[in-house]
Amino acid sequence: MNTTKKARTNRFGAAAITALFLLCLHTGASAQILGTADLFAVLGGSTVTNTGTSNLFGNLGVWPGTAITGFPPGVVTNGTIHAGDAVAQQAQVDLTVAYNIILGEAFDTDLTGQDLGGMTLTPGVYKYSASAPLNGVLTLDAQGDPNARFDFQIGSTFLVGSSASVVMTNAGDACNVYWQVGSSATLGTDSAVLGHVMAFTSITMNTRATILEGNALARNGAVTLDTNTIAICDPVPEPATFVAFGMGLSLLLALRKRSK
Repeated sequence: MNTTKKARTNRFGAAAITALFLLCLHTGASAQILGTADLFAVLGGSTVTNTGTSNLFGNLGVWPGTAITGFPPGVVTNGTIHAGDAVAQQAQVDLTVAYNIILGEAFDTDLTGQDLGGMTLTPGVYKYSASAPLNGVLTLDAQGDPNARFDFQIGSTFLVGSSASVVMTNAGDACNVYWQVGSSATLGTDSAVLGHVMAFTSITMNTRATILEGNALARNGAVTLDTNTIAICDPVPEPATFVAFGMGLSLLLALRKRSK
C-alpha cells in the first residue's frame, strides 16, 4: 500500500475510533452522582423492615444499623444483602455526598406551598422550603434531552398520596431524577415514583408503592416496606453500546488487515 493510501486508511481508522467512542457515550448508561449507593435498591440507616412479598432489584443494605427483617418473604434479585458491613458503610458515605450535592445547588424555581400533582415540569432544580405534597400525576418533560436532570430540594417531608405517580415524557431518563428530602418520605398506597429518593431520616413505602429506575435511600433512620417493587438504574451499558462496539471493532480489524 502506498504512503498516501495508508495515511488515508489510518485517518479513517482514527475517525472510526472517535465515532465509536462518542456512540458508546451516547448509548451508555447515564452518569450518576450516587457512587456505590446507586447499586442499592434500599439502603437504611437504622433498620430495614418488610411486610409481604416486596421485590427489590439491586442491593439491600443498612448501616450503621444491622437489622434487616422480612427477607423472606421479600425477595432480592440481582443484588446482595449487606447488613452493617463495609459495603453498606461506603454506600452511606456516597449517599451523603450525593445528598449534599443536590442540597447545595442553586434552585431555579421555588414551589413551596404548591402540590406537585397536576404539574408539568421541565429540567431544572426545584425547591420546597418545607413539605412537598404529590397528589395526582406529576409529569416531567425532558424536552427531547435524555440527559435532562430534575432535582428536587425538599426542606422537610415528601408526602406522596395514594395512587399518585410521576411520569417521564419526551426521551427523559428516570435515572436523572433526584429527590433530596430534609426529613422523611412517605409513599402512599399504589403510588409510583421515579428516580432516587434520598431522605435524611426515614422512608415509608405503603402497600404496593413502587420506585422504578431509582432507590429508597435513608441516611439515618429506617426504611419500611410493604409489598413494594424497587428497581435500580442499570449500571451496565445498554445493548446498543455493545452492538456499536462490535461493529466498530470489526471495522478496525478490517482496516488493519487491509493496511498490511
